[in-house]
Amino acid sequence: MTENTKAIVIFDIDGVIRDVSGSYRRAISDTVEYFTTQAYRPTPVDIDHLKSEGIWNNDWEASQELIYRHFISQGQQRQEIQLDYANIVTYFQSRYRGTDTKNWNGYICHEPLLAQPSYFQELTKSGIAWGFFSGATRLSANYILEKRLGLQSPVLIAMEDAPGKPDPTGLFATINILENGSNQKPTVVYVGDTVADMHTVEKAKAVDNSRTWLGVGVLPPHVQETVEGCEVYTQKLIQAGAKIVLNNVQELTIRTISKLEL
Repeated sequence: MTENTKAIVIFDIDGVIRDVSGSYRRAISDTVEYFTTQAYRPTPVDIDHLKSEGIWNNDWEASQELIYRHFISQGQQRQEIQLDYANIVTYFQSRYRGTDTKNWNGYICHEPLLAQPSYFQELTKSGIAWGFFSGATRLSANYILEKRLGLQSPVLIAMEDAPGKPDPTGLFATINILENGSNQKPTVVYVGDTVADMHTVEKAKAVDNSRTWLGVGVLPPHVQETVEGCEVYTQKLIQAGAKIVLNNVQELTIRTISKLEL
């Protein structure tokens, strides 16, 4: 961070920097279907409903919860359902990363990018310090940031580095790296696509009210297929604390941030 830093922008990755509707979310559906012996395959709406509860940011845990809820809906008691979380994670990863642990061949290889390298160059030119706080694993996050986007060693706090959202620990850790001991207190913007992301900003604000915090929502591509989907999702993000909801992350510029600070 420099003397001229005007704001800090921290990005979630899934649904913001990359479209995960055909990868992470597809892997959730595959996993739930497999462990319910093809009895139940959650739809994108089913997954959105779960995510809107604000506590299922981890997709392995989300998969497990959907499996539990299916069997409960069939009359079983949760404590009677025998699930092996490690097996759920392994199967999920076999779909998402693929079957080759060295040269990934799963759904991750085909995720559409939602931002371009030039966008981050423009942020830097505008006096914005930026980094990433994501519930994705470090390997998965770096695959998209470094290999696909070509960013050079971006600041990143990933799944292994901090508790899951909405715990704000990882957000504070990202800020600390970017500030690098500076006494400035620039506005912090956190950009995410879920209720948990917006709750993270609200919790950070409750811990440290000495600066301006802005939660910015982004509509993930799969909800933009219908007007109704956009409206419902937008309202959920705003109710969770979003100051504004964008269709694409690259709509967030220094001008947009300046307007939000007023």
